[in-house]
Amino acid sequence: MTDLEMLSYVDHTLLKAFATWEEIKELCREAVEYKTASVCIPPCYIRRAHEEFPGLNICTVVGFPLGYSVTASKVLETEKAIQDGASEVDMVVNISDVKNGDYLKVEEEIAKLKKAVGGNILKVIIEACYLTEEEKIAMCKAVTAAGADYIKTSTGFGTGGATLEDIELFKKHIGSDVKIKAAGGVRTLEDLRAYIEAGCSRVGASAAVKLAAQNQ
Repeated sequence: MTDLEMLSYVDHTLLKAFATWEEIKELCREAVEYKTASVCIPPCYIRRAHEEFPGLNICTVVGFPLGYSVTASKVLETEKAIQDGASEVDMVVNISDVKNGDYLKVEEEIAKLKKAVGGNILKVIIEACYLTEEEKIAMCKAVTAAGADYIKTSTGFGTGGATLEDIELFKKHIGSDVKIKAAGGVRTLEDLRAYIEAGCSRVGASAAVKLAAQNQ
């Protein structure tokens, strides 16, 4: 697989709190030119991006980055994102619920957001850097039982990002219909290749497009 071909696995991402519209437009232009899987952008830019780049696959985030918004708020965020033109939603679980061992509550929240996205894609960020192995396995089971499409390692805003060890753990414990997204700390093309080869169907990255383009 060439460097450019790997970009079809990338959610081309810009989630900085101070991201400008000009930066978001450039991200979208790059995504169209290099045929990335999607752009992952803040909710406030979905409608504008959808109007300016109507054929672009738009991903956004919900309950981001800390996850402790109440479920009703996350549902409203999700519904609004879909209405504005997003077709993929990356939600953050309530990490406090996970740490409290309230796994059923987490599963129920995921299921409600999966209902809210309808036929669109729901990715579930478990923020693995904060979890024990037992908690990660419990999240694999919750994501599967709730019918989500992906389990995702990280927000990129926590104390750690994706690890290949977590990918291997996920593969052992998720259901056959659940895919894996790595995010956080994927900074080189070597990193990108390693996560794809490890079994990730998506990789969240901000620098992959520029790195691949420079190599041509």
